[in-house]
Amino acid sequence: MFLLWGYPIVSGGLGVNQYVVQVLQVLFVLFFAPLLKGILERYRARLARRYGPPIWQPYRDLWKWWHKETVRSHQTSWVSEWAPILYFVAPPIVAMLIPVLTTFPLPFAWMGDMLGGGMILAAGGLALLLASLDSGSVYPVLGVSRIRLIATFTEPLVLLLIFIAATIARATIPFVVNQALAHSPWILSPAHILVVAGWFMLLIAETGRIPVDNPSSSQELSMIDPARTFESSGQDLALYEWGGWMKFLVLNIIMMNVLLTPWGLATSLAPMAVLLAMLLVALKIIAAGLILITIEAGFAKLRLIRNVDFLAAAIVLAFVGAISAAIGIGI
Repeated sequence: MFLLWGYPIVSGGLGVNQYVVQVLQVLFVLFFAPLLKGILERYRARLARRYGPPIWQPYRDLWKWWHKETVRSHQTSWVSEWAPILYFVAPPIVAMLIPVLTTFPLPFAWMGDMLGGGMILAAGGLALLLASLDSGSVYPVLGVSRIRLIATFTEPLVLLLIFIAATIARATIPFVVNQALAHSPWILSPAHILVVAGWFMLLIAETGRIPVDNPSSSQELSMIDPARTFESSGQDLALYEWGGWMKFLVLNIIMMNVLLTPWGLATSLAPMAVLLAMLLVALKIIAAGLILITIEAGFAKLRLIRNVDFLAAAIVLAFVGAISAAIGIGI
């Protein structure tokens, strides 16, 4: 054991085991993301009193898309070739930086902090944005313009939330932040509550959920997030969709394991502890997703101009949280 910013962290005596767990974290994000998508879509259908697709449907969709021909416009450049790969690999890279299964840092956790992880996800989103513009079609461009309007508010929101975390933990390493927020006096402080609420609203906006966007929409003129992949097909579409599901999962993991509580994570490298952590984290994420879908069922998609009000409210919450964290209100 050794101390990192005052918190006990398991040392790397068994380096091979640590690398194995590091790989398991990435595999967990890769293969649980489609299952999470299937569970949430099935639950959404049941709320609407429909039978809905089987929870394994996303895996079938990926298989179908992967075995279809990839069709690109003659106007596209190398951007459209590399964008699906960059968008796909961004969430697994972030998964190596955050506490997915363990409370202690793994070997690659020191490659970046919360700000670095946000920049990696933003780079993947930028690749998708450029590929949408590269397609030469009007509908992806329409979606890109709307996405940039939303990003005008989500980007400062991310910075405010990271500022709160850094103020509380005196660090931006996720493994330090989750320990600081989970212990007195911050666990029940207004800053902690507001940072979780702000991240929840950010999750809705970044992943195109109701009320900001309707992820199941098929109307070209009303699409926001799905419009960016409107001209994609085959393996490109598989990578985009899978990457989007993983991004949703990673943002949920940050909310549940970093900002809310590290409950359920493994405290040792014992095989049973890691396997139990995989089960408990999956249950935590599923519970958070079901709550999100339940909330969505009670709202309609906002008009584009009203999304500004939603995101402005999130920024105000984060700003109040930043002030309370800076002056120590409620602790």
